[in-house]
Amino acid sequence: MQTLEILEEKTAAAKTAPINGSQAVLEALLHEGVDTVFGYPGGAIMPIYDALYDYNDKLKHILVRHEQGAIHAAQGFARVSGRTGVVFATSGPGATNLVTGLADAMIDSTPVVCITGQVFAHLLGTDAFQETDVINITTPVTKWNYQVTDATEIPHVLAKAFYIAGSGRPGPVLIDITKNAQLQLFNYEGYQKCEHIRSYRPKPIVRKEFVEQAAALINAAERPFVVFGQGVILGKAEEEFKAFIEKAGIPSAWTIMGMSAIPTDHPLGVGMLGMHGNYGPNVLTNECDVLIAVGMRFDDRVTGRLDKYAKQAKVIHLDIDPSEIDKNVKTTVPVWGDCKETLPLLTALVTRKIHTAWLNKFHEYRKKEEEKCIAAELNPAGDEMTMGEVIQLLNELTKGDAVIVTDVGQHQMVACRYAKYNHSKSNITSGGLGTMGFALPTAIGAKYGAPDKTIVAIAGDGGIQMTIQELGTIMQFQPDVKILILNNNFLGMVRQWQQLFHEKRYSFVDIQSPDFVQVAKGYHIEGQKVSERSQLKAALETMLNHKGSYLLEVIVGKENNVFPMVPQGRGVAEIVLSKDEI
Repeated sequence: MQTLEILEEKTAAAKTAPINGSQAVLEALLHEGVDTVFGYPGGAIMPIYDALYDYNDKLKHILVRHEQGAIHAAQGFARVSGRTGVVFATSGPGATNLVTGLADAMIDSTPVVCITGQVFAHLLGTDAFQETDVINITTPVTKWNYQVTDATEIPHVLAKAFYIAGSGRPGPVLIDITKNAQLQLFNYEGYQKCEHIRSYRPKPIVRKEFVEQAAALINAAERPFVVFGQGVILGKAEEEFKAFIEKAGIPSAWTIMGMSAIPTDHPLGVGMLGMHGNYGPNVLTNECDVLIAVGMRFDDRVTGRLDKYAKQAKVIHLDIDPSEIDKNVKTTVPVWGDCKETLPLLTALVTRKIHTAWLNKFHEYRKKEEEKCIAAELNPAGDEMTMGEVIQLLNELTKGDAVIVTDVGQHQMVACRYAKYNHSKSNITSGGLGTMGFALPTAIGAKYGAPDKTIVAIAGDGGIQMTIQELGTIMQFQPDVKILILNNNFLGMVRQWQQLFHEKRYSFVDIQSPDFVQVAKGYHIEGQKVSERSQLKAALETMLNHKGSYLLEVIVGKENNVFPMVPQGRGVAEIVLSKDEI
């Protein structure tokens, strides 16, 4: 029998056994709980892929068809699971193809760690084959980036990367590793997760005096109004948020990114804010006496003209990122901190109330919106199908339990206006960057992040063609993704603006598309196309019930517009319900 001393010696030897940098990368991923990587191999990252050959039983690698598809897939994985997505890409064009996804993840606070290969260290700065300065290129669109030239750095650099990506206000991190560092042998002494960085404070200190001041304002308010964003979801504070608004009895509206933090049919949920949001939340922003912002950043699509935004209101802003306080809207009381910590403190101090008359004002505006906009969208009189009626029927069939991933354009606004959600992390969209091509690869990643959920990717005929090659990823790895193309044979959102503000001068928005169903069949994905209302329900049922991925193309009205709308250059209270009001 081996003695304890011999076992300890063997354990110590194992911890310092020589491994190369590529193996150290994969060991770091395993220690961080990573089980899925999205990527595309190439020359400069080949040593990592060579090492991956021996980790196939521990790490699932999804081979995308374009590096942008990899990072969007990682975003989808992260957004539905709350975990950090991981990407592999090679140097040069492989790394630069990540930039759009990095920018998207940065502005939408999505935790992603991208690992890129780089040329040998001695070639840096020589314009070597497939060399780009990825660090300087990606600095503006990453929360942190770093170039590794020595393998001994890899364990602690990756530990730091995962800590920064997932803590505080999440975001993308890129680690660029030179080829010599990937190949270099070194004495591996194990992996230790990062839990603290001296120069980095992910959560600001909660100042209870500000919480008390906020509670006093709320308790004295006659017309309080809550606007909330994705910070509630990222902070895993859905229950704390619901407890707060229910105790205080405050009408609450969501941003496009905050949608699904509470069920869309919650009695205090009054709809979506923003350019194509609901009528009441936009108008009554300028009538509330206290505006409580939770985990949102007052971006221009929510505020409209800042000089006309909520000037009458005292503003309370709860946010984990101090840089957002007073950035766009002057705050009366700032409540710094993680809303999972600050909301319970605030809830304990607020008085239990019911603001019936104030809430009824939102309902009154809702009725007007239904008469002027919603009825025609959901129950059209003409023969042409509308995007809204497709979404409404999808709601009936999924019962609000599906994860809906939208691309960018008119279909996105319609889906966000009319989709129903019962569960958090169910609305996945490109909010801040507005990235066309987002839906298909993101939906693939979402399926790996939430394998038990029904994943529906909704795209327009323009956006789907930007990343349509990812049908190849579906063909090879067979994730069950339902693809719904709402085809109006136009770049619809640009066309709407050209119609309303540029005298109907339709400049290069009349896009021609392939036979999407035949393209899908080329990738061995079943599908169908419908253009008649009588076919719609059966087609949606076929899509949802089909085992495996399925593509459904629905032909909708060519010149339908999305209303309400806050025209550019106007305040939120100047929202219009039809083109006649512009």
